[in-house]
Amino acid sequence: MIEYLEQKKELINGIPSNYICDIHTVHSAGISFPAHFHSYIELLYGLEGRFNVLLNGKYHYFAKGDLILINSKEVHQVNALDEFGGNYIVLRFEPEVIYNNMFQNYSELKYTLPFLIENPKQQKVITKDLLINTSIPELLWDIHKEMEEQNYGYELAVRNHIGRIFLWILRYFHTNNPNGIFQFSEDELYLRRLQPALDYVPDNYMNEIKTPDMASLCNMSSSYFSRLFNRIMNMTFNDYVNHIRLKEAEKLLVSTDLNITEISNQVGFNTTSYFIKIFKENKGTSPKQYQKEYLND
Repeated sequence: MIEYLEQKKELINGIPSNYICDIHTVHSAGISFPAHFHSYIELLYGLEGRFNVLLNGKYHYFAKGDLILINSKEVHQVNALDEFGGNYIVLRFEPEVIYNNMFQNYSELKYTLPFLIENPKQQKVITKDLLINTSIPELLWDIHKEMEEQNYGYELAVRNHIGRIFLWILRYFHTNNPNGIFQFSEDELYLRRLQPALDYVPDNYMNEIKTPDMASLCNMSSSYFSRLFNRIMNMTFNDYVNHIRLKEAEKLLVSTDLNITEISNQVGFNTTSYFIKIFKENKGTSPKQYQKEYLND
C-alpha cells in the first residue's frame, strides 16, 4: 500500500492557519508538487503555463484562467507541462472556514459533505470561459492581497471572500447538475443517523463522553458506529470530540485568566498532559505559546 505525505497546517505568526493563499511558481516541466494530502479544501487557479493534477489515478488539466477543485484529504500531485514551467494561485482552507459551527447542523453540513467525501462524479475543473465574467478571479487576487498585506481585519475579509467563492461553486454545481454530485442520498441518510451524537458533543464536551454511549444514542453497535462515523465524517469519533474541546479551549485561552490545568478540566480532558499533547498535535504549538502569540498580536 502506497503511503502519501500528509501536509500539516501551515503556520502564520507561529499559529496554524485555517487558510493559506500564495502563488506557486515552477521554472521547468515536471512535478510541481509531489503526491500528498491535507485536511484543507484546495483551489488552484492557473496564471501562466499548462498543468495537470493527478487525483485518485485520473489526470485533470488546467491552464491560464482555469480553476481546479481538490477535496479535503484527497491525494493529489501537480505536474507542469511546459518547458518554462508556469504559476498558479493556491488557495487552501479548512472546511470549518465555510462552516463555522462544524458538524453541528445537518442542514448546513450537507453543503460541505460533497467536498469532504470522495466522489468520482464530482467535476474537478471549471474552465476559463465559465469564470471570465464572474467575480471568482478578482476574489482570489483579493484574498492573496489580504494575506500578503495583513491589514487590520484581513482575517474577516479572507473568510468573507472564501465564503463567496464557495457559494458560487456550490450554486454552479447545483445549477449544472442538480441531481448529480449533491445527491448523496445514502450518505445523507447515514449522516441523519449520526446527528444525535453530533448534537450531543457540543453541549456536553465538558463531561466524559464514551463511544458506546453515543452508539447507543444513535441505535447502533459501537463497532458499526465507529466505522460509520469515520467514513462519513472523515475523522474518528474521538477526533471529533477533541476537535470540539480544542475549539472551546482556544476561546478560554484568549478570553480568560484561567491557567492551562483549569482550562483542560473545563473542556473535558482527563489530564493536563493529554490536553497539551492533543493541542500541540492539532495546533502545532503548546496552549501556553498559543496564548502568548495571540495576546502579543
